[in-house]
Amino acid sequence: MPLGGNSGRIVISVDAMGGDRGAAAVVAGMANSAARNPDIEFILHGPEAALRELVSHQPSLAGRCQIRNAEGVVSMDDKPSQVMRNGAGTSMWSAIESVRNGEATVAVSCGNTGALMALSVIRLRRLPGVNRPAIACLWPSRNPVGFNVMLDVGADIKAEAADLLQYALMGASYARNGLGIARPRVGILNVGTEDHKGRAELKQAQDMIAEATETGNFDYVGFVEGGDLPSDRVDVIVTDGFTGNIALKTGEGTAKLVGDFLRQSLASTIASRIGSFLALGSLKRLRQRIDPRQVNGGVFLGLNGTVVKSHGSADATGVSAAIKLAFRLAQSGFQDRLAARVASVASAGQDAVEKASEDGTAV
Repeated sequence: MPLGGNSGRIVISVDAMGGDRGAAAVVAGMANSAARNPDIEFILHGPEAALRELVSHQPSLAGRCQIRNAEGVVSMDDKPSQVMRNGAGTSMWSAIESVRNGEATVAVSCGNTGALMALSVIRLRRLPGVNRPAIACLWPSRNPVGFNVMLDVGADIKAEAADLLQYALMGASYARNGLGIARPRVGILNVGTEDHKGRAELKQAQDMIAEATETGNFDYVGFVEGGDLPSDRVDVIVTDGFTGNIALKTGEGTAKLVGDFLRQSLASTIASRIGSFLALGSLKRLRQRIDPRQVNGGVFLGLNGTVVKSHGSADATGVSAAIKLAFRLAQSGFQDRLAARVASVASAGQDAVEKASEDGTAV
């Protein structure tokens, strides 16, 4: 029986190669996910002999993992242009092809971000009305759902006003369908909340996004600052990929630093060790809240298919978190809903761009 033949099961295509920790960490993450969720099946891409050996040691993957041989590997140093020309035999290319061919609902990869985005755009193509795809991440926050959405976090280092408008529309759709927020609040990341601050394209985007709120079914809260990223003031933070990626990596590094400092402090004296033992449950919950591995996975938005980019250094816990995100999106029918939302707002967004251009405010 082909994968997905059992009703209700969702097939996830996984690139086994390209991550810093190798295929063993990827397979271990898959096994963790399979053990927790009986509705997941996998197509695993990479060198068949090596992967078959790894999978054979994971009972939870028995009968739920099909292996596709792909001997080539996209390294972190490979240029996207080279991969686009010569990547047909790689595990990354093969993983995306499974989504393109309708065999899997979502692709997951720990590999080279630039190459993954380039191949995803070439093989899956952009949704009609999307100029630049974006990578969206979930940021732990004080909101009731526990997360904010931020995009772009690395797909493209530059974004014009019209691109930021599209990010707002796609981010709102992600928050609505992925997090269940009926009417998301959208803000633009800036150096201050005052209207006169920031680059010209941010001010232009502010007007365009404000005009698209009703058609896009979201509220616009204005400019937000770095301190608002984990706040309950906003649900979707819009920015360019350069700024977003720096913010993301800074947040991950800070969370790890706080965790390390906390462990050192709790082990520094006998009294602190006793106190940590008594507060073990609370400390465990805190560790989970600040552990960046628990929210690992950026989603490529704006393509004819869903791709989840796991952190390159992800261990089994991180890979499992990325797979969990991929499953949740597939189960919700997110891709079809996003395509429908982008299609419905494309004309409204274009109207906003044209109006801004006529007013002399568009780039």
